[in-house]
Amino acid sequence: MIKDDNPESPAAPVKLQIQVDDDLANGVYSNLVMITHTETEFLVDFVFVQPQQPRAKVRSRVILSPKQAKRLLNALGQNLQNYENKFGPIEAPAPSPFGTPNVH
Repeated sequence: MIKDDNPESPAAPVKLQIQVDDDLANGVYSNLVMITHTETEFLVDFVFVQPQQPRAKVRSRVILSPKQAKRLLNALGQNLQNYENKFGPIEAPAPSPFGTPNVH
């Protein structure tokens, strides 16, 4: 038997078991997303804005590496395409009323 010490060689796939704690299982509602970044990370803040209220609250913050942000972008794009193939096109939303490019 030949031992392969090459770190580039494919390893056997690992089955990942993902658990969701009860307090996270219900999720949180967000109707606004703010995205900022540095050279090394992307910060994605999920915000809930109540109608006619001057203040909003960040409900969840996710910090991603640039590579993970790119994977999220690709996965979200693929899932949106799958959704639209099944249920029809999603109408593009109006521009953000907050007038800044990182608020969606």
